[in-house]
Amino acid sequence: MTLLLTAVWIVPALALGVLALDYLAPRVAARVWIWLSRATAGLVERRAQIPGFTMPYLDGGRGEPLVLVHGFAADKDNYSRIARFLTRHFRVIAPDLPGFGAATRDPLADYRIADQVARLRAFVRGLGLGPVHLAGSSMGGFIVAQYAATYPDEVASLWLLDAAGTQAAFDTDMIRHYLATGATPLLVRTPAEFQRLLDAVTCREPFLPHSLRHVLAQRAVADFDLHTRIFRQIGEESPTLEASLPSLRAPTLIVWGEQDRILSPSAAAIMGQLIPRSQVIVMPNVGHLPMLECPRAAARDYLRFRARPPGSA
Repeated sequence: MTLLLTAVWIVPALALGVLALDYLAPRVAARVWIWLSRATAGLVERRAQIPGFTMPYLDGGRGEPLVLVHGFAADKDNYSRIARFLTRHFRVIAPDLPGFGAATRDPLADYRIADQVARLRAFVRGLGLGPVHLAGSSMGGFIVAQYAATYPDEVASLWLLDAAGTQAAFDTDMIRHYLATGATPLLVRTPAEFQRLLDAVTCREPFLPHSLRHVLAQRAVADFDLHTRIFRQIGEESPTLEASLPSLRAPTLIVWGEQDRILSPSAAAIMGQLIPRSQVIVMPNVGHLPMLECPRAAARDYLRFRARPPGSA
């Protein structure tokens, strides 16, 4: 009885302590939340050097290497939640691309898709990885698809999650509004606008503690000028993928959230028609970030794809 009464008091006290830390010391609390998310997935943070840039990355698990590339305004921890379902099967590697996350930000560098492909390849080769399995979300999907088209012998398979890079994908109200006004929810001017970004990229917003919201919002505001330039370079100086997709040799899983408002879900079928060895999955009640909104289901679909890729006997 005494132990039971003690537990009755201790559990609420711990909960109040965590809540207080989350609001009173958000930077400390955010580091705790990030550490817990990574530890649950068996990931540790490492650092890689490529010419001109430092690229921190998450690394964990055993098996064939699976490199996960984040999207615009995101970072390597976008994959922490889904990684816990993948590290039992693969060595999961998730880098911060230059210009994002904790990677080097060079305001004088170029960040076109071709530039990021070259940096990602330098990262992969620096780790000594052989033919590698690549995954990419949004802008990351654009990058890994172009990587596979440029270096077909170096890519074993592709996993494209709401991938940018085609005219069909860019056919959305958000892109049209950006072209008309220069404004997009992906570019955050003030901390208050960060919620607008979350609303735009998710259908069912995943749990995000106050401390992480605070830290991520502050980072997004600090990145506004650089990311405005990067967004423009992606849209205006990076050729789309239509001409490259038919030449892809790697088996490809194309996944799209049916409620994506950033990039059009209609692009999934079009990409499926253009890529020879591809499979298309459209996830109902999911927005732009399947790996955050429904990590278990997205991982399950990927494991099935890897077990029997398109074109296998």
